[in-house]
Amino acid sequence: MSQALRRTPNVGEVAGEPTDQDARYVYAVCRGLDAQALAGVAGLGAAPLDVVAHDELTAVVSTVSLTEFGEEPLRRNLEDLSWLEGVVGVHDQVIRAAAVAAPTAPLRLATICFDDDAVRARLREWYIPLMQALDRVEGCEEWSVKVLVPSMPAGSAASDHPVSGAEYLRLKKAASEGRATEAAAAQEKAMAVHDELSRRSVASRHLSLQDPRLSGHSGTMVLNGAYLVRAEDAETFAGRIGELAAQYPELLIDGRGPWPPYSFAMLDQR
Repeated sequence: MSQALRRTPNVGEVAGEPTDQDARYVYAVCRGLDAQALAGVAGLGAAPLDVVAHDELTAVVSTVSLTEFGEEPLRRNLEDLSWLEGVVGVHDQVIRAAAVAAPTAPLRLATICFDDDAVRARLREWYIPLMQALDRVEGCEEWSVKVLVPSMPAGSAASDHPVSGAEYLRLKKAASEGRATEAAAAQEKAMAVHDELSRRSVASRHLSLQDPRLSGHSGTMVLNGAYLVRAEDAETFAGRIGELAAQYPELLIDGRGPWPPYSFAMLDQR
């Protein structure tokens, strides 16, 4: 059994070890981090944050119990939305604090190692991709832009007058064709928004479309974009989002940020 814990999909690194011991939860890896910048920021379970260094890299860690973060307990806890929400909140809070102080590569939720030696082993193993990720995001922040087609009021397309069967089918076909045309037009406009914002960013990504209710809106999402923007350009970038919203009033353009560069510094830890 290696010192570093094996990763389950999408959640980090765990293994079937005895659950009567502590382990190290790794939030992020930074370059040039002054540990004092994290003073007053607590980790999971209000545990103090520590740093583990290898060359220029510094991992931000805290101690957790394998009774909660071992393989089997973690599988159960991930199905508890209340538990998951609390862990995600602390995970994000620590990463945000680190990202303010130094270039930061966030790690996946529940990336865990047995001890500090195992953390250093991972820093050595991931050294090149980590340095590349930190080079990519240094001095930058992430912005999220979602474009939605607002929902039509219920019954807005319905006829108030009785119609024959043939007329009903004709109207139904016309409505379907109209929706297809509108959807194609909305997609074209969303791509125009994405292209414009991409030109004003260091890098951009198309993310998977979400249930719009997750963003507090209703309608059909046609773009879920992430944009890596230099910190000094943040005000200009935000202003351009507002201009695009005014240019396309038929769409809902929801821009949010700045955030740590999750979409551009996250490692693909296979």
